[in-house]
Amino acid sequence: MCIGIPMQVVEVGAGHARCRSGAEILSIDTSLVGDVAPGTWLMTFLGAAREVMSPEAAQRSLAALSALEAVMRGQPADLDAAFADLIGREPQLPSHLRPTPEPEA
Repeated sequence: MCIGIPMQVVEVGAGHARCRSGAEILSIDTSLVGDVAPGTWLMTFLGAAREVMSPEAAQRSLAALSALEAVMRGQPADLDAAFADLIGREPQLPSHLRPTPEPEA
């Protein structure tokens, strides 16, 4: 399973941004998302920004990751709150990963 990490842009350069996740600041390739400004939230994976996120979406992802880390350490976590967007529904594949329907003959 691949897990993206939300990071907030603190400084921009040509084709990259310095982004913060907690106390860590990393250089992130921004070629896939284009120009960004300080304060922008990015979903990152393997050193590259995959999408621009709203602050609300970033906070939801960070809460879920925090709960996951707590569970991995054997500590209690409010999973219903951390994964509230999944309560009462099945997760959906993004449209580009869904099978294409067969054309009718």
